[in-house]
Amino acid sequence: MDAATSKLVWDRAGHRCEYCRLHQDDEPFHRFHIEHIVAKQHRGAEYPNNLALACHHDNHHKGPNLSGIDPLTGKIVRLFHPRRQRWSRHFCFDGPMIVGRTQCGRATVAVLAMNAPDRVALRAELISTRVFPPSL
Repeated sequence: MDAATSKLVWDRAGHRCEYCRLHQDDEPFHRFHIEHIVAKQHRGAEYPNNLALACHHDNHHKGPNLSGIDPLTGKIVRLFHPRRQRWSRHFCFDGPMIVGRTQCGRATVAVLAMNAPDRVALRAELISTRVFPPSL
């Protein structure tokens, strides 16, 4: 990926994971990834509208997945698409927890394991030390 595209993705995301909203400065162990929203194996292109900034945790759990199961309805639904959907429509914070507000949001929270204990603990620590969650 060329430097201009990389800079565009980082700047557009404000150096925040486009899934869990964690800032790169708050990630203690890993540099964020530029991920393909639709994976290359599914014919996802390396164009800016198919790229998102993701923390290591969320990118690892998302993998090439395009869909997941909504834990409330049991329906198979598409995962959140940061270029086509608004974060605040599909998610909200309840303290350090990320709550899926829609089928898409709930499935994304589940597939990406967004409320894994270590992630919740990190967000709780950030809440106690400074302004978090970020304004959307």
